[in-house]
Amino acid sequence: MYGSHTGRRREAVRGGAARGGAVVGALLSLLALSGCFGSSSSDREEEAIAAARPAQRPRNVMPYWVNPDGSAARQVAAYRRKGDDEEARLIQRIAEQPVAEWLGVDDPEGQARGFTEAAAAEERDALLVFYNIPHRDCGQYSKGGAADGDAYRAWLDKAVRGIGDRATTVILEPDALPHAVDGCTPKRFLEERYDLLTGAVDKLKGLPRTKVYLDAGNPHWIKDPRRMAEPLRRAGLKKADGFALNIANYQTTGDNKVYGKKLSALVGGKPFVIDTSRNGKGPVPGKEDPEAWCNPKGRALGETPTVRTGDPAVAAYLWIKRPGESDGTCKGGPQAGRWWPRYALDLARNAT
Repeated sequence: MYGSHTGRRREAVRGGAARGGAVVGALLSLLALSGCFGSSSSDREEEAIAAARPAQRPRNVMPYWVNPDGSAARQVAAYRRKGDDEEARLIQRIAEQPVAEWLGVDDPEGQARGFTEAAAAEERDALLVFYNIPHRDCGQYSKGGAADGDAYRAWLDKAVRGIGDRATTVILEPDALPHAVDGCTPKRFLEERYDLLTGAVDKLKGLPRTKVYLDAGNPHWIKDPRRMAEPLRRAGLKKADGFALNIANYQTTGDNKVYGKKLSALVGGKPFVIDTSRNGKGPVPGKEDPEAWCNPKGRALGETPTVRTGDPAVAAYLWIKRPGESDGTCKGGPQAGRWWPRYALDLARNAT
């Protein structure tokens, strides 16, 4: 996803490929990704963590689960322990919002079960990202994925079992289709990719309470929406609930709505969701930086997640990319998907 291709937004391990998940206890292992919070054994620390845990948002505004033990909530607790109240207040803007959980490679069934059970316990829906397609990210910052088609199908089966009958929305394989369109993914892999995506849509829609959105890039990646229409159809959009735009990118909500409506008109009126996690100030102006999508400076949190978009074509504004997690080892950032407190503070501070 990252690299020299203008307009992409890679996210890497993308917000969570290494995370664990078996309800709230196992969710504490998210802490290991950042390495910046220290031991959680002391009474003082546990009190700080408990005080920082955010409440769930009203279901009629945003039905998705807020993880009370996510990286942002842990960072709030860490700042409070040090008496850094202003920093804690800023990061709280992130901690109190529902963000997507990115399933990892090692235990997709346990992770999916853990996140969906925790959400169900709060009478909320889980928001998951499946990001394990073979030849992922064309060997760039978020390279990896399943070894081959059979490995992906086995991984998918486990993740599907983990979801079960609990209310869940899945964002399916960010970048997989845009990379198929822009030529980054070699042609010899494309038939398998479409087969894997249609199979994933079929299995997920076979669950009683699961919604599925296929990634369709962003307005400045595949600029002509006509180029995305047929790939979406080949990937199973007819059975899916819609498509997703702007994952881990910074394009404005307005530009995404214009693009999304054009694309929707080409694919039978399917609705779409927009990732607004970091688009509060739009993309970086100018085209001098070939990696303008990677940890750009001066960006801001966008619209808070909601299903009340005021537009029937837009099913939701979501935070699919996890604000505060790095895009990759560019501009001083840590490994892709790792929590980066300084960047998180900048996003929150710059938000209007």
